[in-house]
Amino acid sequence: MGIAEITMSSRVGSTAAGKTSSKKGWKLSDSRREKVTALAKEDAAQNVYMGNKFLALRKSEVSKVAPDRAALMGKVDMKKIREADERWLCLLFGEPYEAEFQSEGTGSAVHVYDGNGDEILTYTAGVGWHEKESKAETEVHGALKAAYYDAFCAARKEINSGMEVQGGFDARA
Repeated sequence: MGIAEITMSSRVGSTAAGKTSSKKGWKLSDSRREKVTALAKEDAAQNVYMGNKFLALRKSEVSKVAPDRAALMGKVDMKKIREADERWLCLLFGEPYEAEFQSEGTGSAVHVYDGNGDEILTYTAGVGWHEKESKAETEVHGALKAAYYDAFCAARKEINSGMEVQGGFDARA
């Protein structure tokens, strides 16, 4: 039975009752927090918010929890997917990914979900690939940005308080 015959929108892949957690556990460790704090202080001294070194660190840390979207995109051939059945799609994407093929309306699309059920990729013929951030990636971004913001504000406050007493006058006056 072909995908279009299964249903208008069929979800395939891992159907285990419980979704697995992020493939790689990530935590804002003390050493990572210290690195973020050092970068925030360095940026504050240069009066730059979220400088290139912090952005590179954040990108590196997020990549540790990100799915391999490039590998998933490389597996998609829309002609073959239109002809495929559920078993083939399960084999195509493998665990822990799931795929959903939609063939309703004027076009068709493929939606790819990670093991947590988060949609991470969408493919449509007119647009191509569109990446979506997973919950794990969003959590890493949030944790790093919050730690950076706190450290940056503290560093700016320290810098500004040092300027106020410098030379015996209030620098804000």
